[in-house]
Amino acid sequence: MAYDCYVAICKPLHYGSVLGSRACAQMAAAAWGSGFLNAVLHTATTFSLPLCQGNAVDQFFCEIPHILKLSCSHAYLREVRALVFSVSLTFGCFVFIVLSYVEIFRAVLRMPSEQGRHKAFSMCLPHLAVVCLFISTGMFAYLKPPSISFPSMDLVVAVLYSVVPPVLNPLIYSMRNQDLKDAVRKIFGNLLF
Repeated sequence: MAYDCYVAICKPLHYGSVLGSRACAQMAAAAWGSGFLNAVLHTATTFSLPLCQGNAVDQFFCEIPHILKLSCSHAYLREVRALVFSVSLTFGCFVFIVLSYVEIFRAVLRMPSEQGRHKAFSMCLPHLAVVCLFISTGMFAYLKPPSISFPSMDLVVAVLYSVVPPVLNPLIYSMRNQDLKDAVRKIFGNLLF
């Protein structure tokens, strides 16, 4: 989405040629491929860990840090390597997003029209907020020291990074549709009056 916003704002006349179906398919394949590789790596590593404290996780999410707490061997170093791979992948994506948004904000701030700036910011800021929520809560969940781990806090953080962003994304992008806005106003207008 950051690259889509970048091309839409910084290179609007080239949007169709830069983000054609081939480019979109390549970006989707890269995202799905890296996500699949990451998931397989973590799954294989966690299944190979010997568990000596039972196999009951005190969450409804089977989070890697909770599984590492159940492990009784030093084999968890393999999982630490997998986490380093995940953090590196996430950091690379984060740098790409930050660079895209720096260019977007530079282009938006040079726009002479206040209406154009407002439209550009309203397109980009919700996406940036969801990305920041996802990355900050995910980093907190996986990089916090085990000494500050409380089951209720872990549950809230897990929900914040695994449930909230996927729920917000369709709402953010569909609320740009004027027909949907009119339907929501009509529904809530009928309920309130």
